[in-house]
Amino acid sequence: MAANVFPFRDARSAPDPVLEAGPVAHGLLPVPLVLDNGSFQVRAGWACPGQDPGPEPRLQFRAVCARGRGGARGGSGPQVGNALGSLEPLRWMLRSPFDRNVPVNLELQELLLDYSFQHLGVSSQGCVDHPIVLTEAVCNPLYSRQMMSELLFECYGIPKVAYGIDSLFSFYHNKPKNSMCSGLIISSGYQCTHVLPILEGRLDAKNCKRINLGGSQAAGYLQRLLQLKYPGHLAAITLSRMEEILHEHSYIAEDYVEELHKWRCPDYYENNVHKMQLPFSSKLLGSTLTSEEKQERRQQQLRRLQELNARRREEKLQLDQERLDRLLYVQELLEDGQMDQFHKALIELNMDSPEELQSYIQKLSSAVEQAKQKILQAEVNLEVDVVDSKPELKKPLETQSFTIISIPGEFEGVSQRPTTQCQAQYTRDAETPDLEQLEPSLEDVESMNDFDPLFSEETPGVEKPVTTVQPVFNLAAYHQLFVGTERIRAPEIIFQPSLIGEEQAGIAETLQYILDRYPKDVQETLVQNVFLTGGNTMYPGMKARMEKELLEMRPFQSSFQVQLASNPVLDAWYGARDWALDHLDDNEVWITRKEYEEKGGEYLKEHRASNIYVPIRLPKQASRSSDAQASSKGSAAGGGGAGEQA
Repeated sequence: MAANVFPFRDARSAPDPVLEAGPVAHGLLPVPLVLDNGSFQVRAGWACPGQDPGPEPRLQFRAVCARGRGGARGGSGPQVGNALGSLEPLRWMLRSPFDRNVPVNLELQELLLDYSFQHLGVSSQGCVDHPIVLTEAVCNPLYSRQMMSELLFECYGIPKVAYGIDSLFSFYHNKPKNSMCSGLIISSGYQCTHVLPILEGRLDAKNCKRINLGGSQAAGYLQRLLQLKYPGHLAAITLSRMEEILHEHSYIAEDYVEELHKWRCPDYYENNVHKMQLPFSSKLLGSTLTSEEKQERRQQQLRRLQELNARRREEKLQLDQERLDRLLYVQELLEDGQMDQFHKALIELNMDSPEELQSYIQKLSSAVEQAKQKILQAEVNLEVDVVDSKPELKKPLETQSFTIISIPGEFEGVSQRPTTQCQAQYTRDAETPDLEQLEPSLEDVESMNDFDPLFSEETPGVEKPVTTVQPVFNLAAYHQLFVGTERIRAPEIIFQPSLIGEEQAGIAETLQYILDRYPKDVQETLVQNVFLTGGNTMYPGMKARMEKELLEMRPFQSSFQVQLASNPVLDAWYGARDWALDHLDDNEVWITRKEYEEKGGEYLKEHRASNIYVPIRLPKQASRSSDAQASSKGSAAGGGGAGEQA
């Protein structure tokens, strides 16, 4: 493979196996289920107590659903996650329960939970008899939490649930246990980027900020860039391939402008451009077949057409035979004297008289006999070599008879230009198959799409020399996407949203805005622990770029520290699992069914990795007695004013 040429993997997800029954209980306590409910991917697994809590989440799948068609993939029900296989053919059918990073569609969310519980091997009948730890968005709307609690308690009958923020779970997973530290979390995911200040181990929700940009917007921007650059490959530049380029070939420039100047150098461009190889067919447009190969190909075509025609005749014969049997049964009713049934049968057949019935019977009988004779003749012809029975469309020129007629008259004195009338008499060596009534089915048409025309207009003659058609350009090079500055332009949008026309602040400006809301000593504490997590922070150079941005915004000779999560994608699930094991018997952090029924679905018990609970405050309604007193006072005041005026 040439240097810097990378083929697209076009990874196709395999259906998840249905795992065996999971761990039921540890002692007297059931084993919790941990669900990282992300807008890009759902990660689910068991939080098993013990020294070895188990491997990574047993289930990881895309958070999308598609309504299946009848007969597709063996069923007509909805398909979820990895069961969809390749997403591109179904892109227009995909549905997600999320609006940005907030679940809002109850039915689709139920499909994701059904898929998770089924494939994790939940063994309890009629309910999910396990506590659940579920991640939610930062400052999650009360409606979304109410919908999720209602679904879990009413539909699945779980005993208790705990909600937490994925980035906070990741933050505490990478810190010493039970540490009440402060810091700044920069969490960039598929739909959003958050900047979260942590003060003494608790989220400062009032100063949290969200940027509505993430990996989804970067993939869409990269797709538009490459489609404008390569308009001949619009259909091949898909979102799935753009996500592959982002994950494996993109990086964050430490200095964006300086990096663009480097790309202007031809040597730098040649050494760093990534050539993405699109799939292509190496078949040439010209024909390199010899006359014998063409002859053999025509024979195969003719043989397949004969077989297809014979099958059609048999099907038509079967239908005619069934109709004939039906008519003969009606005629037997007439002969047996069952006139009532005979007249009803005539009405069903849309006939008026026995004579018409007899006429139809005679026609069908003759048609059936002719069809049987044709089938027998076709079977005989199939035994003959196809070479002997190959149809010849026209004879050579010397076998044709021509009649030249001179038209006398006004053209006699002019140079003679006779009008010719050619009467070509074509003969065939063998009878061709009956193709007039041929109506191939869809599968037959698909198998015949690559056939050459059966009746070629070229006259068989002297064999022409075989000429190999050479392409005028390299097909492989034509199907390559040169990804140069696009490698840094797509991820740059989280720092410069104006690149895609978004009127938002980037990460650096948002970080500076949050720090300015705190005193100097608190700022110094926060920048000592800047934590990067989320799948959209895995670009090479992300940590160096954040250090450069902090160096520019912080005072001279001040210190700061930037840390990248050990696993930005899975640390949220690991942190939720560790939290569940530490608080397995702590009733202060779990919402029970009784509390759900008393306090509503939006109720939340706070802990160090949760949101801040803000209950709904309804305006107090004044009592009827106070309303009546207020109205009487108002009428008295109105009457007194009127008297003074009088």
